[in-house]
Amino acid sequence: MKMLSRNLKNILKESFYMAIDAIRQNKLRSSLTLLGISIGVFSVIGVMTAIRTLESSVASGLNVFAANTFVIQKYPEIQIGRRDKKYRNRKNIDYSQYRKLKERAKLPALVSVSEGSSIRDVKYKDKKVNSYVELFGGDEGSIRIFKTFIADGRNIAPDDVRYSRNVCVLGMDVVDRLFPFENPLSKKIQLNGLDYIVIGIAEKKGEAFGQSQDNYIAIPITNFLKKFSNKWTSLSINIEASSELEYERTRQEAIGVMRSIRKVGPGEENDFEIVTSDEMIETLSGFTSGIKVFALLVSVIALVVAGIGIMNIMLVSVTERIKEIGIRKAIGATKQDILTQFLMEAVFLSEFGGIAGIVFGVGAGNIVSFIFNIPAVIPIDWAIIGLVVCSVIGIGFGIYPAWKAAQLDPIESLRFE
Repeated sequence: MKMLSRNLKNILKESFYMAIDAIRQNKLRSSLTLLGISIGVFSVIGVMTAIRTLESSVASGLNVFAANTFVIQKYPEIQIGRRDKKYRNRKNIDYSQYRKLKERAKLPALVSVSEGSSIRDVKYKDKKVNSYVELFGGDEGSIRIFKTFIADGRNIAPDDVRYSRNVCVLGMDVVDRLFPFENPLSKKIQLNGLDYIVIGIAEKKGEAFGQSQDNYIAIPITNFLKKFSNKWTSLSINIEASSELEYERTRQEAIGVMRSIRKVGPGEENDFEIVTSDEMIETLSGFTSGIKVFALLVSVIALVVAGIGIMNIMLVSVTERIKEIGIRKAIGATKQDILTQFLMEAVFLSEFGGIAGIVFGVGAGNIVSFIFNIPAVIPIDWAIIGLVVCSVIGIGFGIYPAWKAAQLDPIESLRFE
């Protein structure tokens, strides 16, 4: 058994060096063959790396809500293509519906409300924010729902909402622009010419999808509705269950109460959406799955074409080396030795091309991480799959030329000129 293992090891070692030597002697031809394999592997690894990077960012970026939280709103959070007419025709979710839901629902630990828009005219004395700032209306629960905290000052209070006060909480980006060298608390800023007193500063959240999550101003929802809303404004109602065990019961209760408030008849589908982080991630995953399948099909075609190129190159190589094969057989090489030599050469061509494709594919795919300023990803599983596929292609398309070389008659081979 040891002798057999040693012989096999020697055969593989000898075949490896002979394959390397053959590739080295035909650099241009081998390079073109490697290029075909590399392009096929590059296409699938590049796309899969880019998608994996985006999915990783999406999973963290969309997970913006507090634990055990869902949102009731008019439109789906993610829509591919144009907005469906059925969503546009739904009634807006207004403040009275939010109040009724908050009063009637017994299971939620928290029921909050929010709605937002963008404004440009934000000033403090001689300083001005030149770019757009997110302005959203909320209540005392909005800070908790969106997983941030008050760093200084206080939160929006129930009385601020009840009396529609001109007060605001600032995100850190706005603080940095308007108050680089002073404490913003109790200072007056202007939003579209209206004075608002700064009552709090929210903790810094950082970036998601390459964009800051701290470029916002929060005001009481009632104030927002009076001064910044329009006829298309529809509120988002944020609901947090008391625990993971109570999540589904809380969700079903909220749906039932909301259907009653909006007078949805028995058997009719909801005229509102229930949005969770998991559902948003699942929706995006369904979209990216189609891209993955398309990339895989393109890569398979490219790899098959590259495999045909390998077979062609190996057949040419066998023809050029007939005399060499005859000499090897004359001095004792068996059919198995010849078969292994040429098969190893085909596999090495595939593997070298595959490794190059993986390296360039990972690099190209992670360009997305630099563009959106998100962590880079190395898809180890797809890299392993790529190498396995390259081995299969090398064996599959190299077996016939190797078999043909092994079957050559040594006498005829020695006579070949």
